[in-house]
Amino acid sequence: MATRKPWFWKFSLGVLLLFGSVACKPLEESIQGPDGANANAQSAAWLSDLIRELEEEQPANPPVKVYRYNYNDQEVYYLSGRCCDIPSKLYDVNGNLLCEPDGGITGKGDGRCPDFLETRTNETLIWEDKRETN
Repeated sequence: MATRKPWFWKFSLGVLLLFGSVACKPLEESIQGPDGANANAQSAAWLSDLIRELEEEQPANPPVKVYRYNYNDQEVYYLSGRCCDIPSKLYDVNGNLLCEPDGGITGKGDGRCPDFLETRTNETLIWEDKRETN
């Protein structure tokens, strides 16, 4: 059996590196929902941090969920309330808290976006906590 020339190994390594780099995911973090929906790339970093924090907490009953909606001509992210009087939270695409649409003592949130539940559109489940509660 003949030995291969050094150029063959260099060529093979180059082809391997080329295909390997094309097949890799981009370094930008992405969040994918259960139905395959992705969160907006601009929101992925803060949203990943939020989800990581939620995963470090004890599971809630009902389970916490993160949805993406359109509201007032912008993309927003809704963090469901965890239990009882804990309000939900609504964030803009940059992770700024817009309001608490529902929950709290009155069940009606903080009053800063009273029409959210009625006017939101394009619901997409981004993440839900599927751990069992104790």
